[in-house]
Amino acid sequence: MSRRARMVLLALGLAGAVVVLAVGVLGLPAFGGHRHPYRDLAVAASFRHATANAVSAVNFDQRALDTFGEETILVASVAGVAALLRPVRRERRRQVDPEMPVMDSTRLLTAVFFPVTLLIGIDVVAHGAITPGGGFQGGVVLATGLHLLYVGGRYRLLERMRPLPLFEITEAAGLVSFIAIGLAGLAVAGHLFSNVVPQGRMGQLTSAGTVGLLSCAVGMAVVSSVVILLAGFLDQALALEEEPAAGQWDGREGAAR
Repeated sequence: MSRRARMVLLALGLAGAVVVLAVGVLGLPAFGGHRHPYRDLAVAASFRHATANAVSAVNFDQRALDTFGEETILVASVAGVAALLRPVRRERRRQVDPEMPVMDSTRLLTAVFFPVTLLIGIDVVAHGAITPGGGFQGGVVLATGLHLLYVGGRYRLLERMRPLPLFEITEAAGLVSFIAIGLAGLAVAGHLFSNVVPQGRMGQLTSAGTVGLLSCAVGMAVVSSVVILLAGFLDQALALEEEPAAGQWDGREGAAR
């Protein structure tokens, strides 16, 4: 395709996008008005499917395919960043101090909040269908709680508690589980992401059917992605250094290894 043809195609695409966006914006309800059709439809649908958390009903039921796309973008982005953070030829590993100097008060707060944060993260993921939260929020809380060990100067313990090969598997497992649940709905009920799990009463842990399962799948992928991402950044900041050029004196020679 010639350059002129590509530019014409780009212009047509942009013009089409602008027209679609303009039609959508002009069709929105007036700002500050009393008519909220999207809210009314979304809340009614969440009640029909016994999902107390209307936001989770939108994310994992009414627009579950969009959520799958967002989860895929997250996993792909983390894979790209991890590839960029890999050691290059001119970099070498150095010994990281296993016990970093931190204040005693910081160690104490880490010991207190480390288990609390992990429990909160598990709760946010598991109860995402009935209380505020869900897989995205809970996954970030879990990964953050795990890295409190680094704040408390326990980098070696952090490395032992986040084996990266395992988190790489759980990241992929979360993504595969999400689409597998969606395909189960297609196979059983004829629609992608249809609920195929028995539902209970509104407010019960299992009331929302597949919404809770999808929330857990997203939580698994998100916590794994954030752990892999932060591991790459910490590796760059702590464990890697640039090799000196040939003939250049290295003042850290011997001390850094």
